[in-house]
Amino acid sequence: MTTATDTAKTRRRGQRSPLASVGLHAGLVIASVVAVFPVLWVLLTSLKPAKYATTTDFFRETTFENYTNLLRDTPFLTWFGNSLLIAGLTTVVGVFVAATTGYAVSRFRFPGKRGLMWTLLITQMFPVAVLIVPIYNIMASIGLLNQAAGLVITYLTIAVPFCAWMMKGFFDTIPAEIDESGQVDGLTPFGTFWRLILPLAKPGIAVTAFYSFITAWGEVAYASAFMVGDENLTLAGGLQKFVNQYGAQWGPMTAASVLIAIPAALVFLFAQRHLVTGMSAGAVKG
Repeated sequence: MTTATDTAKTRRRGQRSPLASVGLHAGLVIASVVAVFPVLWVLLTSLKPAKYATTTDFFRETTFENYTNLLRDTPFLTWFGNSLLIAGLTTVVGVFVAATTGYAVSRFRFPGKRGLMWTLLITQMFPVAVLIVPIYNIMASIGLLNQAAGLVITYLTIAVPFCAWMMKGFFDTIPAEIDESGQVDGLTPFGTFWRLILPLAKPGIAVTAFYSFITAWGEVAYASAFMVGDENLTLAGGLQKFVNQYGAQWGPMTAASVLIAIPAALVFLFAQRHLVTGMSAGAVKG
């Protein structure tokens, strides 16, 4: 006589029961709705007239007026250009510094190496609320307040420590024999890094670039404290212009939010095929 235990034993490995399948798919549906709902709400709100901004009448009098007013009547394009410049510089400099630092601590032995690695780790433990005042004083003392360069340097202090640790773990997975072959061919250490190692590190570079860009593109606290004046504001500071003590301009704000998300989405689409490989490889060794 066949028992329930015998039936379970004969079930193929990895096969789920109907109840488990229903639960799994229900969980995926719920998670998808939770992830998509806020984005969809913002998008639909940006297409509504101001009088319906706080209602659920999403498809009533659909209009692009919020977008045209945003681009025509506000310095949004100036804020967008400032953010793009700062995020671009942060990405380029962050990738270079993180990659060279990660390669150095992965391949070379030098005095202070352990201290450097601990410093990179410890700097990630401090929240923005603790660092914003000392960094503000430092930038003020060297004349970099309200300057794009000051904000880039500030964002590098956030992005580089994490990315350097990740790149170090990624370089640890690349065989050292490749470096030795470069030395045999007469390449300098930097030449070996640039011509042989860096092309093999594309997944790690993609993750570093993505993290550096998102750090600078979506940051609010430093951008709001360090930059003043419409001509110097980034998108983070500019969005606050739509909120005051008397209320909020939901139409322009949601339209700006949609436009702000486009560059981040493009960067993600460009880097997504490398993200899983780069992050998993960087986690192999610490």
